Amino acid sequence: MRSPRSLVGGTPVAAHEITFDGRDLPALPGQSIAAVLWGAGILAWRTTREGGAPRGAFCGIGSCFDCLVTVNGRPNQRACLVPARPGDTVTTQEGTGRADLAV
Repeated sequence: MRSPRSLVGGTPVAAHEITFDGRDLPALPGQSIAAVLWGAGILAWRTTREGGAPRGAFCGIGSCFDCLVTVNGRPNQRACLVPARPGDTVTTQEGTGRADLAV
């Protein structure tokens, strides 16, 4: 049986790890942070400013801002666009992610 991998001749590459809220997650080179989180069964990684409602990926192409996370201390990073790099520390973003921007 032919698989997509056999058609393109791809071979698996070594995984690396990122940390999400203190939990080590495997990531493959080229994966976005959103893809890593989805792969681990994590569907929400942000809360809204008003009411603290959970959010995750919505559009998946960087048009909306539902997938914001804090990456290595930098808030407001779109998880669908940011590649997961070895050793990244990703945390759930609450509201704006920055106390000086809170309303």
